[in-house]
Amino acid sequence: MMKIVLNGDDREVSAATVAALIDELGLAGQPAAVELNARVVPKRAHAEATLAEGDRVEVVTLVGGG
Repeated sequence: MMKIVLNGDDREVSAATVAALIDELGLAGQPAAVELNARVVPKRAHAEATLAEGDRVEVVTLVGGG
């Protein structure tokens, strides 16, 4: 487990990559924008983008409604 800051909150995660984090959060297969340490991570790079202790991650998903 490692500690990261996820959407402004301290959180312990077991994920080692952005793709694994998305899966751990239950968001796999859903549209999501990810920023890692103030840099946007394109979806094609989620599997290669590694996480480290203390990283700041922002995950934004689309919400439908009217």
